[in-house]
Amino acid sequence: MIEVLVVDDDFYVAEINARYVSKVPGFHVAATAHTAATALSTVERGGIDLILLDHYLPDESGLCLTRRLRRLSRDIDVIMVTADRRPASVQEALRAGVLQYIVKPFTPDALRTKLEAYAQLRGSLGDVEMDQDRIDRILGTLRTSSTVNPMPKGYTERTAELIRQIVSRTGQPVSAHEVSEQARVSRSTAQRYLKYLEETGRLRLTLKYGDSGRPEHHYSSA
Repeated sequence: MIEVLVVDDDFYVAEINARYVSKVPGFHVAATAHTAATALSTVERGGIDLILLDHYLPDESGLCLTRRLRRLSRDIDVIMVTADRRPASVQEALRAGVLQYIVKPFTPDALRTKLEAYAQLRGSLGDVEMDQDRIDRILGTLRTSSTVNPMPKGYTERTAELIRQIVSRTGQPVSAHEVSEQARVSRSTAQRYLKYLEETGRLRLTLKYGDSGRPEHHYSSA
C-alpha cells in the first residue's frame, strides 16, 4: 500500500483530493496537512511514501518544502498540485525532483492516471540491473501519463482500465482473444485497446510462436 500525505492550504480542497486518492487501488491517505510545517512534522513521524503537494501554502511554498525534504535526505516522492502554470515554476519543480506536475483544476480520472503511473514506476524499480529499454519504458510511463485527456478519439479510460486490470490479474501473458472473452468486448476492440496500452507503456508486448510459425501477440503488465 502506498501511503500518501495530501497537502493543501484549503481544507475543502484537501478533503476532495484525499477522497480522490482513496478511491485509487493501492493508495491510502495517511494524513492531510494545510501548512508546510505540519507536512514536515508528519513526514518526520515516518510512514509516508508520496506527497500530493500544493504549491501555495501559508508559511512556505511547496517547492521550498520539496527542497528541504531533499536536503534532509527524505526518501519521499512528490507530485505537485497547483494552479501555477508559469513555465519557470514547472522548470523549478522538475529541478527540485518533483515527479509529476498537475495543474488545477483537474478531474478524478486525471489524478488517477498520474497515481497509477507512479505506482507502475515504483513497481518497476527493483533491485535488478536495468537495460536502456527498461529505463526508457519507466520514464515513458510518467511522460505518457502527463496529459489530462490522453485517450484517442473513440476510446474510453474505463474500458482501457478494465482491460489493463484483466491483464494484470492473470499474472502471465494473455492474448487478445482471452482478454475479449473476459472483458466481454469484441476481439478487434480488445486488440485496439491492448495496442494502445502497450504503446503508452502500460502493458508489455511479447510474441509467441505456434505450430503455424506465425507469431501471436501476448500482453503482460509492464
